[in-house]
Amino acid sequence: MTGWQMLLYKEVLRFWKVAFQTVAAPVLTAMLYLLIFGHVLEDHVKVYDSVRYTAFLVPGLVMMSILQNAFANSSSSLIQSKIMGNLVFLLLTPLSHRHWFVAYVGSSIVRGLVVGAGVFVVAIFFAPLTFVAPVWIVVFAMLGAALMGALGLIAGLWAEKFDQLAAFQNFIIMPMTFLSGVFYSIGSLPAFWQAASHLNPFFYMIDGFRYGFFGQSDASPWLSLGIVGAALLVTSALAMYLLRIGYKIRS
Repeated sequence: MTGWQMLLYKEVLRFWKVAFQTVAAPVLTAMLYLLIFGHVLEDHVKVYDSVRYTAFLVPGLVMMSILQNAFANSSSSLIQSKIMGNLVFLLLTPLSHRHWFVAYVGSSIVRGLVVGAGVFVVAIFFAPLTFVAPVWIVVFAMLGAALMGALGLIAGLWAEKFDQLAAFQNFIIMPMTFLSGVFYSIGSLPAFWQAASHLNPFFYMIDGFRYGFFGQSDASPWLSLGIVGAALLVTSALAMYLLRIGYKIRS
């Protein structure tokens, strides 16, 4: 293996060694959401004419799991290395900031997709789904995981202790995820909150992903692709810049 491949392997192995915590636990959490919301609201909420509410929930829960776990992977790895002091061993290697970026974001994509696949496999027993546009499913899953992996890098570089990282996740990531249309269609919201939802990039990731299953969405998948792609470029550029200058890791 080359240096970046070894770092990628190390990061994948890091979460896989504790898969019960990093993979099984998020799958169980998503299933609890599905069981509770699906059971309570199945007969009371109808989003699309030909789609059951439980089926509508599944893509949102899958994508939510992908995004949250991709973010958690890179951010938790970096903050742990900083606090434990073993980050210095990476700084001694000839790896460039590009190698760091590929390894950390690549492992985040792997973890996000593994958890998302686990949620999907379990969820289809409750609500079988169709694949109207599978290419869109793959594209938004990959872009969303990469975007959150890069955002996790930024959060991990910025945070100096676990409290700061928890605040970033609890006050930014979690609200934006839950207010992105995971459990509802924004078409059912008042005009003000519909406009506010369109400012949330998480909405476009979940809406575009859901389009791949049902062929229906609240926004054009091409618009969602453009916004998610632009957000990925900006986030990746910022993460690579911070890595290049050694922000909070070389002092």
